[in-house]
Amino acid sequence: MRRAASLKAFVIGLFIGVVLLTLAWTRVSPWTSYPTGMVAGAVLEHAAPGWVREARLAPGRLEVDTSVAIATPQTGNQPVEITLESDPGRYAYGLPIFLALLLAARGPGRTVRALAGYALLVPLQAFSLCMQLLMQLLLTAQFDVRTLRVAQWQMEALVYGYQLGSLVVPTLAPIVIWLWLDRAFVNEVVIGAWRRSLAARGTAPESATVPVSAAPEAPAGPAIGGAQEVPAGASAARTGAHGGDVPPDAATLAEEGAAPAAGLAPYPPQAPSAGGIPVSTSASAGLPPRRPRR
Repeated sequence: MRRAASLKAFVIGLFIGVVLLTLAWTRVSPWTSYPTGMVAGAVLEHAAPGWVREARLAPGRLEVDTSVAIATPQTGNQPVEITLESDPGRYAYGLPIFLALLLAARGPGRTVRALAGYALLVPLQAFSLCMQLLMQLLLTAQFDVRTLRVAQWQMEALVYGYQLGSLVVPTLAPIVIWLWLDRAFVNEVVIGAWRRSLAARGTAPESATVPVSAAPEAPAGPAIGGAQEVPAGASAARTGAHGGDVPPDAATLAEEGAAPAAGLAPYPPQAPSAGGIPVSTSASAGLPPRRPRR
């Protein structure tokens, strides 16, 4: 019961924590994402020296001067170098998600794990920021391979990297890091509750089964033609009571009707007779025989 209550408290605390910490993060994002901008600027200057000249960082703003020049009608058809600009906190919203998960777990050593998770999130957020800036460069150059001076496969790799960095990494990274840093809570509460739910589903059909009582068996006796054989004593008593061809009276019929209720086999129905000769009840029995057609 304690673990189930802990899981319920974890879910409620996580929902409240994500809302409150996200609101607080929007106020301090220019400073908490400053290391992300530093790492992204350094990576762009060293990894793409043919494109990037210089990266300038300010709280909440990262500017990148490139050597890629394009000519547009706005510039009078004169080649002008492209300047990129972005917010370092654009893909850093995974930090409040990670902190909400950590605080909702309520485990010891949360401060150390929070600092470790923040340090692990910085390079992943820098990757997303670099992909966003490079994608902005591709769009500005209109995916012109000659202007960008790259191969076609390199440009396609940048497009796939942008999709990964903008859609998957910002949301999935904080969850994976929390699962790794808080493994004890995950194994005890989350996985434990999941295993108990599977066990409950497996035992539910067995507990819902109601045993069906066996129906009382009919008295054993040899059967002839699908009907049970009447004992010889009962047949003689019935013959004596009926008096041969005399029809049975009401008492005899009542006695025979009570026989099935007492557990005895019912008497088979007797064919009508006249003077001891069986009489057919079929309608065709009273018609004359048909003559054969010539």
